[in-house]
Amino acid sequence: MNPAAIDALRTYYGYDRFRAGQSTLIEAILDGKDVLGIMPTGAGKSICYQIPAILLPGVTLVISPLISLMKDQVDSLNTAGIEATYINSSLSVKETNERMRDVAAGHYKLLYVAPERLESEYFRELIRGLEVPLIAVDEAHCVSQWGHDFRPSYMTIVRLLRDIEPRPVMAAFTATATDVVKEDIVERLKLREPARVTTGYARSNLAMSVVRNADKRDYVARYVKEHSDQAGIIYASTRREVESVYSFVHSLGVPVGKYHAGLSEEDRARTQDAFQRDDVQIIVATNAFGMGIDKSNVRFVIHNNMPKNLEAYYQEAGRAGRDGDPGECVLLFSPQDVVTQKFFIDQSEASDERKRNDYRLLNDMVQYSHTGDCLQLTIVRYFGEENGEPCGTCANCTDTREQKDVTEDAKMIFACISEMKQRFGVTLTAKVLRGANDAKIRQFNFDRLRSYGRLKHMAEKPLVQLIHALVADGYLRMSDTAYPVVQLMEPVLEVMRGESRVYHKAEPEAPPVSRTSGRSGSSRSGGSSAPVANAELFNALRQLRKRIADGEGLPPFVIFHDATLREMCEAMPANERAMRSVKGVGAAKYEKYGQAFLDLIRHHSD
Repeated sequence: MNPAAIDALRTYYGYDRFRAGQSTLIEAILDGKDVLGIMPTGAGKSICYQIPAILLPGVTLVISPLISLMKDQVDSLNTAGIEATYINSSLSVKETNERMRDVAAGHYKLLYVAPERLESEYFRELIRGLEVPLIAVDEAHCVSQWGHDFRPSYMTIVRLLRDIEPRPVMAAFTATATDVVKEDIVERLKLREPARVTTGYARSNLAMSVVRNADKRDYVARYVKEHSDQAGIIYASTRREVESVYSFVHSLGVPVGKYHAGLSEEDRARTQDAFQRDDVQIIVATNAFGMGIDKSNVRFVIHNNMPKNLEAYYQEAGRAGRDGDPGECVLLFSPQDVVTQKFFIDQSEASDERKRNDYRLLNDMVQYSHTGDCLQLTIVRYFGEENGEPCGTCANCTDTREQKDVTEDAKMIFACISEMKQRFGVTLTAKVLRGANDAKIRQFNFDRLRSYGRLKHMAEKPLVQLIHALVADGYLRMSDTAYPVVQLMEPVLEVMRGESRVYHKAEPEAPPVSRTSGRSGSSRSGGSSAPVANAELFNALRQLRKRIADGEGLPPFVIFHDATLREMCEAMPANERAMRSVKGVGAAKYEKYGQAFLDLIRHHSD
């Protein structure tokens, strides 16, 4: 590994070694090669372009989609002693012009901008006069029309390349991307034979669960009560639902904020700032909140409604546990969520081809919500990783309920679908099997089928859930249409011939509130769910960090991460050398904050 890169990592970030994939990407960039990095949230994507930016001449241009993310990253860089700035719509004309002059004068190593800024001829003229060795594109999946968050403004990035001589190295990063999206990123950003690194999608510190048919308000109330000392995000699919959940959580006496596109930009910024600074414990938000959010100590993410696809879900769920400590991701599923997402697709102005793709992705999300397999493994396989082991921590892996042989019921479902010529949906299939007196059933003469009424002993909801489980297990599939029809798959033949059996776990009557409660050894230390050597000192260090952060107008995690404070509690450093050996304490941070933390540790020891 490049010795200068190791030295920069130690000096500015306070770490002695790179994480998986980081060194490969950094070396490729320093060798003048384009790169594509697919690294899950918390894996350290930013360092992969920040270290080269420090070592390369000139200024590195970082394309980032969110104003709040830019500010957090620039604050963190400046605190670590790295000259960085941003230019976006939050600045006045005067501030923008001042920063442009400072950039032109060579005062910064990194410049963060939104993709929309690239449409400004004034900005492009500035760039033409600069030495730009590297362009880093964060959240690069936004360039793909097949990704979950396509942004047309990302298409302006390639046009910028024509203005820069010599051509800079292009580095694209994102947390999640299917094979189709990866190829789209390479094509649309014109990456030249990029070095590719995918570090794996599995997040071993996250406990995932899907809760079906729960009373959502009751579940949220119980969960928030059990995790009263932890930071979390609750996602909802619509503005109205955000307002409703926010009012409910607020009524519980919990410090909570709300975030959606219907609020003013000032209100959204104020809410996110309060959350970043630990003044607000929970955010209730639409998916407008959080892409690239830098807050490291989010301990849980609850989806009050099912997202539109697995890419969006994993991006949002992955905001838990960025610091590597245990986190929990809960999806509260109800059939109405599917109706809502279909409505969004129907009302969009996308092409028919795009809509068909969106329906397919939605069906994959529904299958995830009903699978009995390891939830983590289901996700990593969705992204193309075939090799993997069950996580051992998700709700399905820890489920001790006995498997029930449902082969005969499954055979009856398969027969009914066949008799209905594989042309109808799950709900009508269930009604036929239950022998419902329905006008549509009489219209198609389905009341004359041999399978009509053969499963009348089952209630409709468990029957619908069983059909969805058979889809998730690969016996059936849903068509990629606005009104998906259920179809038979090849494994059905073995079941019908008596060569294999079908097993299924019945839905629990009262789903557990938490997969992680009580397993972490936490002593209610203000949101950390990893064991702490000395909870009293840890809390004192957190309070000191909060006072410093408030005084400087920064989020606390910009000063030091929770993991750094925990290591201080374990190592009990008594001098500069010992403090500098704590992970996350770089030279600039020690210079600014080290003595205050040393004094507190020394006072606590005395």
